[in-house]
Amino acid sequence: MRPWIATVLLAGVGAGVVASRDVDAQQPVAPIAVIQPESRFEFSMVTRWNQVLIGRFPQAEGDVLALPDGRRQVPIRLSTASVEIVDHPRYTRFMRGPRFFDAPKFPDVTFLSDPYDADLLNTGGTLHGRLRMHGIQRRETFVLEPAACVRPGRDCPIVAAGTVRRGAYDLDGWRMALRDEVRFSMQVRLHDTAADQR
Repeated sequence: MRPWIATVLLAGVGAGVVASRDVDAQQPVAPIAVIQPESRFEFSMVTRWNQVLIGRFPQAEGDVLALPDGRRQVPIRLSTASVEIVDHPRYTRFMRGPRFFDAPKFPDVTFLSDPYDADLLNTGGTLHGRLRMHGIQRRETFVLEPAACVRPGRDCPIVAAGTVRRGAYDLDGWRMALRDEVRFSMQVRLHDTAADQR
C-alpha cells in the first residue's frame, strides 16, 4: 500500500470514520483497483457576478480497497499544486496561492470514504466520508449516479458530485468576489489490480 494511502486511512480511523464494529484497523486491506490518469476531478464556483469558474485537479491518486467484511473503501488524493482554473491563469495562481489552497503549506486535498457495499457503484446513491482540505477535516456526502454499464469504472466512468462550503475549510480568500458553495464533480476510471479475484 502506498504511504499516503496509509496516512489517509489512519487519519480517518482517528476521526471515527471506520468504527471498530465496521473494520478492524489492524487487518490488512488490499487495493483491488487504482484510479486511472484519465479520471476527471473538477469543481465549480460562481462569482458574485454569476460567472462560473471551472477548476480541475489534473494530478490525482486513489485506490479501491477490499475490506475484510467484503465492503469497499476509497482513499483519494488531489494535488493542490496542480489545480487550475480553466482558461484563467490569474485565477489559477490565486487558487494555488496563500489566500486559497496554499499549495506549499497544504499540498493535497484528501477524501476517505466510509465503507460501502460494492453494489453502490451499480445502483448509485450516497457516499459518505471525510474530506480534508486546507488542513481541516469534515464529513461530506457525495451522490453517485447509477452506472451506465455493467462494469462501472472500467467500461464507463463512475460519476459522482457533491457540494461543500469553502468557508467551512477556511478557504475565504476573495470572500467578496466568490460565493461560498463549491461543487465537486468526479468521473472516475479504474484499472483492476492482481488483488482483484472477482
